[in-house]
Amino acid sequence: MPKTFSLMIHGGAGALDNIKDDRIAVRYLESLRVILEHGREILSRGAGAVEAVETCASQLEDDPLFNAGCGSVLTEHGHVEMDAGIMDGRDLAAGAVAAVSNIANPVQLARLIMDGSEHLMLIGEGALRFAEHCGMKRTPDHYFLTPERVAQLDQARLKHRIMLDHDAVEDAGEEQKYGTVGAVARDLEGNLAAATSTGGIVNKRMGRVGDSPIIGAGLYADNETCTVSTTGYGEDFMRTLIAKTISDVILFKGGGARDAVTAGIAYLQRKVTGRGGVIVIDKAGDCASGFTTKKMVHGWIEHGGEAICRF
Repeated sequence: MPKTFSLMIHGGAGALDNIKDDRIAVRYLESLRVILEHGREILSRGAGAVEAVETCASQLEDDPLFNAGCGSVLTEHGHVEMDAGIMDGRDLAAGAVAAVSNIANPVQLARLIMDGSEHLMLIGEGALRFAEHCGMKRTPDHYFLTPERVAQLDQARLKHRIMLDHDAVEDAGEEQKYGTVGAVARDLEGNLAAATSTGGIVNKRMGRVGDSPIIGAGLYADNETCTVSTTGYGEDFMRTLIAKTISDVILFKGGGARDAVTAGIAYLQRKVTGRGGVIVIDKAGDCASGFTTKKMVHGWIEHGGEAICRF
């Protein structure tokens, strides 16, 4: 049987009411398609899974459509604080950053921590000093202050509330979009990797950290089972360690990605009425996704086949 690769990416979950505008919907789908095809190019020529997820997550961070990198939402003080993580399924190596500012691609800093630090996670100023030590330049504030994010923060302040997304609505829960980006991959050698990155919550308190950099909650990768990236209400995912839970379904019960996603989503709903979704590739390269919200922006290439993108 010829060697094949598989790749999945996501860009948030929720009601996604703004995607009712066909022009915005096309922008989302085209962005996903371009990133998937770039992932195809590097994986097909032999790139490892870690390189693939770092590259795809970085491209998602570079697109202001998504709540990560340059499109990150703003804190209560009008600043950006970003979280990201990356994991290698070969040996469970991982790197993560939390509450970092002025870093264009936090997932790249997470990779530097994984490869060049004795630690797994660095936060705040400590993470920034490590970035400087590695030669990573700081990006000025204006790069992140997009008009859409400034207006969104202004609205949240007027309402005296925290907003979980870039859909400006009156009601919470299902009417929102949970902004996180992520990528999972299986390379030609059968190795798995995961990456997740986010700007967090609109008008969030300074120092708030979500699930995205938390190994087992926002991401997980183990060559023995599967690779997972999540998007949703972070506190729900941290309480349930949903990424590790999905991996454990395969580890202890067998089966593949589809059964594990079904079991994981059912657990998320039963325990905390969790809001959000997951993308999963198992050790055989089979892809699966699931979500409890109305929609999830995601796309995939399974076993080197057609790129598929949908909400």
